[in-house]
Amino acid sequence: MGIPQNFLPASSLAWALCVLRFLALIFALVTTWIFIRSYISLNAKTIRLPRWLSLVTKEIPVVRAKCGLAKPCPKEFFAFKISSGAANVVGPTMCFENQVIMSPVKNNVGRGLNIALVNGTTGMVLTQKCFDMYSGEVKLLVKFLKEIPEGTLVLVASYDDPGTRLNDETRKLLSSLGSSYAKQLGFRDSWVFLGAKDLKDKSPFEQFLKNNPNTNKYEGWPELLELEGCVPRKIP
Repeated sequence: MGIPQNFLPASSLAWALCVLRFLALIFALVTTWIFIRSYISLNAKTIRLPRWLSLVTKEIPVVRAKCGLAKPCPKEFFAFKISSGAANVVGPTMCFENQVIMSPVKNNVGRGLNIALVNGTTGMVLTQKCFDMYSGEVKLLVKFLKEIPEGTLVLVASYDDPGTRLNDETRKLLSSLGSSYAKQLGFRDSWVFLGAKDLKDKSPFEQFLKNNPNTNKYEGWPELLELEGCVPRKIP
């Protein structure tokens, strides 16, 4: 019996099916690629920013406020930040108009009261000193406070023990600078303060934390305090 003319061997039929499947796959890939390209192009046109806006966004500089403040101070105001010491381990830090006046890194802080004087009109740092209030001479602090010039800003930060050697005279002098807590400052209290020579009212820039074994953050000391803000320039 003869073989029908339209009959294909099994191997030829399988090869033909593979070719058809391959061509179908190529067709699917090409159509998918065309669709994706059109979709991405459409979305890019939809969300693309105007050229001028993208240029402005790139050119806007990051504004960093002086002394790390959250926002810049207004005109005719000075930026400052004061941190008290942490226990007897980390010393205090003072920054004024982006200038670090006192810090452990500068190696110019010490146990007791750390005080910096700044010209209230120009913002120029006049001097900075530390006074040991645990075993030092309180008369040195009295002399220093009495000699502060008029119109001077006074920045104070405690470290370890700021109050053991304080007497009535020093407390009165510190109170005259605008302090509300100088009269109760004692052994190992935390205190940060910014006042001025012969300030008529109490300063709004002050924080105080009493040494209390029941609430102390560190063993034997309260937690460190931070004070920051904008102090008005003294108009001559």
